[in-house]
Amino acid sequence: MNTIPATSNARLGPLATRLRTFALVVALVAAAAGLWLGHARGDGFQRFQHAWLLACAFFLTVSLGALFFVILQHLVRAGWSVVVRRLAELMAANVVVVALLLSPLVVLAAMGDGSLWPWADPAAAEHHPLIAKKAAFLNGQFFAIRCAVYFGAWILLSRWLLRRSRQQDEARDTLPTEALERRAPPAMVAFAVTISFASFDLLMSLSPEWYSTIFGVYVFAGSVIAFVATTILTLRFLQSRGILRGSVGVEHYHDLGKLLFAFTFFWGYIAFSQFMLIWYADIPEETHWFHVRFEGSWAYVSALLLFGHFVLPFAGLLSRHAKRNLGVLTFWAAWMLVMHATDLFWLIAPGVTHGGALVDVLDVLAFLAVGGAWTFGLALHAADRSLVPVGDPRLHESLAFENL
Repeated sequence: MNTIPATSNARLGPLATRLRTFALVVALVAAAAGLWLGHARGDGFQRFQHAWLLACAFFLTVSLGALFFVILQHLVRAGWSVVVRRLAELMAANVVVVALLLSPLVVLAAMGDGSLWPWADPAAAEHHPLIAKKAAFLNGQFFAIRCAVYFGAWILLSRWLLRRSRQQDEARDTLPTEALERRAPPAMVAFAVTISFASFDLLMSLSPEWYSTIFGVYVFAGSVIAFVATTILTLRFLQSRGILRGSVGVEHYHDLGKLLFAFTFFWGYIAFSQFMLIWYADIPEETHWFHVRFEGSWAYVSALLLFGHFVLPFAGLLSRHAKRNLGVLTFWAAWMLVMHATDLFWLIAPGVTHGGALVDVLDVLAFLAVGGAWTFGLALHAADRSLVPVGDPRLHESLAFENL
């Protein structure tokens, strides 16, 4: 096993206990308050379900972005990313927390509750011809089976990636890394298929009359942005506590900044492509989805996404200086996380917040509850383990990495 001084401060230590305690308290208090308020609304927990889905979708996209990043690094045999890859592996494996938190909503849909996904109610097909035509696919039982397949694949894959990576820490040869590289191509195919269909099921089917074949790519682009931004902020937080200071440097932040910039542009390209094709085709059941989001207060959110999610960060992250100045990069990482949350709110909320684009206290409580549970899981996984793959054969290359 490699012993390199630069990786000697790569454990959470006592910080893990403090993080777990704080995150668990926040999660329990916020969840209890959210359930009480959701019950007091008297709407059958409909608004609470939408808020819970929004929070779960946010942290799910972070974990899926991390899963993509880990697979990609093994696929291309990257060296620069080794020192930040373990953090991504932990975030990816944390998808199990989201699976547990989202499962009550899936069970309700399987039982015929159409409060969140209207097609889950068997009576919906009787009154809506378009839903009736999709009933073979959009029904509660089949939906639950598909969700089990998606999350089962993500959990098994992420756990295997993390376990193999940790085995390499102790191995005297490179067999674990070679296995990771061999399995990366089929893993990437599995990831692409599952994230696309999961996006259709969990988010696009909230408006069952609407469809977009590019929607899965749209969600994927946002997932990578969410992961990269979360990684930058997490690294900054850890280094402020003296962790990973000798391992992760400006060169690694520079490459993370490149990824953040690239996928900000990619998200804008996919968003425009989706809108342009639907606008050009002018099919009523397709244009209605955008029409709702272009009227009233939702029009301001749409404009915010155009400028805040694309134009401003594109200009702000364009220069080399912005990617290497840690203060500037941290600002844009935080900014993009807020914009990603806004994007998911724009996708999910119009189906229930008919009074306009208003953030409800339930949205905040659900976000704190799910975020607290997700952070608890992350700290639990990382507690007694190195945050750097100390046995990786390319670790020396990563520690000595410099941008050209």
